[in-house]
Amino acid sequence: MDTPTVLIISDDAELSRRVTARWQAERTVPTFTLLSGELWPRFAVDAFDVAIVDNLRRDLLSVVLEPLHSTGQPIFFLCHEGTTDRLIRDRWPRVTILRRNPHGSENPREGAAWLDTLVFAASEAVHRSRAEARARAAETSCAALERQATLGRYMLEMRHSLNNALTSVLGNSDLLLLEPGSLSAQTRAQIETIRNMALRIHEIMQRFSSLEKEMNVAAQQAGTDAAHLYASTSAGR
Repeated sequence: MDTPTVLIISDDAELSRRVTARWQAERTVPTFTLLSGELWPRFAVDAFDVAIVDNLRRDLLSVVLEPLHSTGQPIFFLCHEGTTDRLIRDRWPRVTILRRNPHGSENPREGAAWLDTLVFAASEAVHRSRAEARARAAETSCAALERQATLGRYMLEMRHSLNNALTSVLGNSDLLLLEPGSLSAQTRAQIETIRNMALRIHEIMQRFSSLEKEMNVAAQQAGTDAAHLYASTSAGR
């Protein structure tokens, strides 16, 4: 699977450096895209797994958070004041708010604590987002397989009727071709084309029947192997 992408939007270069440095200690290190609040509208990225937004000017909040919120991807906002906290909760409810300690009161332990919380929460959000994407892809694939299985069952049910229709087409075309003097050259060529196409369809149906038999044999063999494995496992207990 490709490496996840973490989008960091912050006007504080030190914040971006600290987050990326802390993430190096994790087992999975993502790709980082770093943007300032001013650059975001002009250099917006189309794909990311999680976004981290640092405390921005109020006039940039809507510009940054509105398009991010519409993507459906997890977003973490590092908040410094209660008023911004309330505004974000009201307007963008999917945004997860994390309190970042003010620079003036931050000691090493407190700094490590909020960084650890941020990286852990963002990592888990990436894992959950990717798991949900895999689940949606599996559901789509399962639905496609179910549609194909329905078509296959219909072909199995209708093959005898189709073979009967082909037999009729082939029989009547052969009878017409046995009377060469009664047909013009053009008509005879058209009937030969009909007969040849009917033979081709017949060959396809024969191959379809052969595939069905092969799949049934394979399924029976798989069931037998599973039964033998279960029996040998039970005997070894």
